[in-house]
Amino acid sequence: MTTQFDNVSVVKKANLYFDGKCVSHTVLFADGTRKTIGVIFPSSLTFNTGAPEIMELNAGKCRIRLKGEDTWNTYEGGQSFNVPGNSSFDIETLETLDYVCHFVAA
Repeated sequence: MTTQFDNVSVVKKANLYFDGKCVSHTVLFADGTRKTIGVIFPSSLTFNTGAPEIMELNAGKCRIRLKGEDTWNTYEGGQSFNVPGNSSFDIETLETLDYVCHFVAA
């Protein structure tokens, strides 16, 4: 995991979801790559995906269940998980989650 992104643009307006339980900012790279960095406060939420995503966790702890699966998996800071495109995942944030969402070209 890298500790910083260099030579990027950041969209000033925050992305606020679920009544402020998830707050992120969009980071734009010169090559057209887009990521979001943010926090998810303790809660139980469902996120829908368009493009495939890699969720990199900097800190915190959560449980994840991908669409169509019965099993919950636990992740914490220093780990990551993949989410398919055009899908969804349930997340139960056990400790405030500091994350980077990497959008993967399909």
